[in-house]
Amino acid sequence: MTSASPVGVILVAGVGSRLRPLTDDRPKALVEVGQETMLGRAVRLLLGAGVGELILATGYREDAVRAAMAGCPVPVRYCRNDAFDRTQNSVSLWLCREAIGGRPFFKLDGDLLFRAEALQRLSRAPEGVAAAVDFRPGLGAEEMKVRASDGRVLDFGKHLDPATASGESIGLERVSGVAVSRLFHALDRSVQAGETSLYYEDIYARLPADGVDLWAVDVSDLGWCEVDTPEDLDTARARVASWG
Repeated sequence: MTSASPVGVILVAGVGSRLRPLTDDRPKALVEVGQETMLGRAVRLLLGAGVGELILATGYREDAVRAAMAGCPVPVRYCRNDAFDRTQNSVSLWLCREAIGGRPFFKLDGDLLFRAEALQRLSRAPEGVAAAVDFRPGLGAEEMKVRASDGRVLDFGKHLDPATASGESIGLERVSGVAVSRLFHALDRSVQAGETSLYYEDIYARLPADGVDLWAVDVSDLGWCEVDTPEDLDTARARVASWG
């Protein structure tokens, strides 16, 4: 990894409609798990990993996000996706390009609960795009799957056959080196071509053709969860309580 300190990029643009009424007045990332919100926990862990600036991709109820981030001890920049309700997360990430400015960064989804050790492992990965991957079996059609071999990601996508996939990308990555500029060039090409329904992982999958290394960082032994439904939220609260 380069010597420059990474920034933290958190995608918090979505509505989180399956968690209504909790999300009637706030995005999903501001729902509480234990003693803090999902966003508050992510910020705390990122700052603990040495992140000195945060970039938030916003959309739904940006006002609530700004209010929640008031008093943050590091600079915070907001990149709004006005089309958050009709575009996928690749567009939200693309809109952060000027704020990131070519610097290495951690990227995470605002509804992800993870352990601090995951960031440490990503920091130790070689240059390129390092993705946190859960290699446990039992994948289904909806998981963001990866095919990997010898520590390298060969492909990303929900479309991958669960029977041949290696694991699940949990929504936490570190992007460094030449991968930063090449990722945003690829995102720009995609957006300009009208491919606004793609996930950022779909764009990652194109990067080896541009000379970017994709790495799978094993976090199978670390607890994590993504929150989409009330059942997920119950699981997340129990898991975070067990982490201490």
